[in-house]
Amino acid sequence: MLSEGVILEEKEISQAVIGRLPRYFRYLGELKDEGVERISSQDLSELMKVTASQIRQDLNNFGGFGQQGYGYNVEYLYHEIGKILGLDRQHNFIIIGAGNLGRALGNYINFEKRGFIFRGMFDENPALIGSRIRGVKVMPMNEIEHFIRENDIDIAVLAIPKSGAVAVAEKLVRTGIHAIWNFAHVDLNVPEGIQVENVHLSDSLMKLSYNIRKAAPNGE
Repeated sequence: MLSEGVILEEKEISQAVIGRLPRYFRYLGELKDEGVERISSQDLSELMKVTASQIRQDLNNFGGFGQQGYGYNVEYLYHEIGKILGLDRQHNFIIIGAGNLGRALGNYINFEKRGFIFRGMFDENPALIGSRIRGVKVMPMNEIEHFIRENDIDIAVLAIPKSGAVAVAEKLVRTGIHAIWNFAHVDLNVPEGIQVENVHLSDSLMKLSYNIRKAAPNGE
C-alpha cells in the first residue's frame, strides 16, 4: 500500500501511465458503487482490456497497492488514485468562450462530482454578457484578471477560436493561473510551471476515422 507522505516528484512518471490513471479511477469507482470490496489484477484486466502485468507495473510506480493472494482493496485503491490525481482537493475553474462548446462544458455537472467547481464564464460578445449557465453569469473579458485573483481560480478552460487563444493565454499567464484546458485548435506555449492540456476534437475524430478504415475488409 502507498505509504503516507509519498512525494510523486521523486520519480519521473511517464505520461502514458498518468493517462491511464483516470481509467483506473473510473472503473474502480463503478466497482465501489456496485459493492465490490476487492479485485485481482487479472479481473481488473478483463474489465479494462489492459494486461494484468501493465496494471501492476502502473501501480508500482506509486508504491504498489496490492497484496499477494488478496488483490486490491477497491475502495482504498479508488481513494489513493484520487489523491494521486489531485482529486482530494477542490479545483475552481472558469470557462472562456460562451458559445456552444463553452456552454456545453458549463452544463456538465459531473465536473463537480470530481471536485472541479465551475466559478465563472467570460466572453467578449456583448450579446452573451449577462446571460447565465447553471446560475453562473457570463462576464466581459476585461474583468477576468481581477476575477481569477479574487476567486482562487486554478484552471482556465479555453473554448474559443484559435485566432484569439494565444492572446488570451498570455493574459492568463499574467494572472498566475495554474493550468489551461485548451479546446482551441492551436498548441499553446506557456512558461514552465503552467500546465496545459490541449484537446483537439478533430484529431480524435480523425483517429476514429483511421480505426474505421483499418477495421474495414482489405482496409477499404
